[in-house]
Amino acid sequence: MQPRIFAIITAVLLGALGLGALTVTRWTPGTSPVAGPNSPAAPSGSAKSPTGDPAVWTRSTLRNKLMAEMEAGDPGVALADLDRTIKKSPYTVRFCHPIAHELGHAAVKRYHEDFQKVISFPHETCAAGYLHGAVEEMLAASKKPEEDILTLCAPANKGPCIHGVGHGIMFVTKQDVPAARALCSKFPTDSKRITCSEGLFMQLFAPDEEDENAKANLPADKIAADPLYPCPEQPALFQSACYFYAPTYYLSSHDWQNHPEVFAEALKWCLAGRASGGSNDCSRGVGSRTMKYNLDREDWAAQQCATAAEAWQRKACTEGLVSYYTVNYTDAGAVGRLCKKIGNQEIVGYCRSAGGLSGTLD
Repeated sequence: MQPRIFAIITAVLLGALGLGALTVTRWTPGTSPVAGPNSPAAPSGSAKSPTGDPAVWTRSTLRNKLMAEMEAGDPGVALADLDRTIKKSPYTVRFCHPIAHELGHAAVKRYHEDFQKVISFPHETCAAGYLHGAVEEMLAASKKPEEDILTLCAPANKGPCIHGVGHGIMFVTKQDVPAARALCSKFPTDSKRITCSEGLFMQLFAPDEEDENAKANLPADKIAADPLYPCPEQPALFQSACYFYAPTYYLSSHDWQNHPEVFAEALKWCLAGRASGGSNDCSRGVGSRTMKYNLDREDWAAQQCATAAEAWQRKACTEGLVSYYTVNYTDAGAVGRLCKKIGNQEIVGYCRSAGGLSGTLD
């Protein structure tokens, strides 16, 4: 396999990560992940806070509030409220990205496909999910998507927008990976092709929640024959993105909400990619998803990385933890805060290294 270009640029472009739709959960900070919505340990989402908001947000309650705010005001109002919500209640990060996608879809329709108007609102919240959704909607409405994919993000052509094009390409091609890959290959540089492929494979492994049939291209017989299908068969340039996002499908298909042990099991599952050289990217992907789904309990997430039998995998998993944490918290001190919350000193060292911090600092 060619050198991991993806691994080099992901730290910068990972704002596009994240990104994927998640099954609705009623976790709250500190709640055990084994407590289902009907468990006595799971709080009711119907209770109200003093502000009138639900005491516990679910995807549907938060989505409905934000859609109403956008209808009454504009996307900027809704996105600002979404940003406040995820900072106040970090567990909502588990489902904020697909909500932001929906806001983007709705904004394109509201402004009659005036893309520059749609993206004139600050849209970095929830790993640029609003931008991704807007790009998807623009391409879905396009009469010449194979041409528009190259002009939609111009002139800036920033990574999050091109990542959104990758999502949109999967809509246009109806989840046909080779066809989608061919469209991503139209970009003039390898870095942009890889960024496009990030959206492509994220959409494959974590499709939008409203698209119930989107996982049909992951047939059970092929998954049984090769647990990391279809990554080994991808061209070298696209393999890293595929392996990175593959754990999203593994975790969702193994009911991570009610079986927290699957995070550690996913690291063992990644070892199936050793023959094709994908285990490192897969392990980084596990770390990223582990942090995303457990953003309100950082040390527990780090403990999952510590379960890996070999040091290289513990390091790769930790790099994934750091990458997603810095997607959600973009300030300069984010990595330092994360590392201080981790109890395992080996993982702390990997954390500081991944964040470019001196290993001798306390």
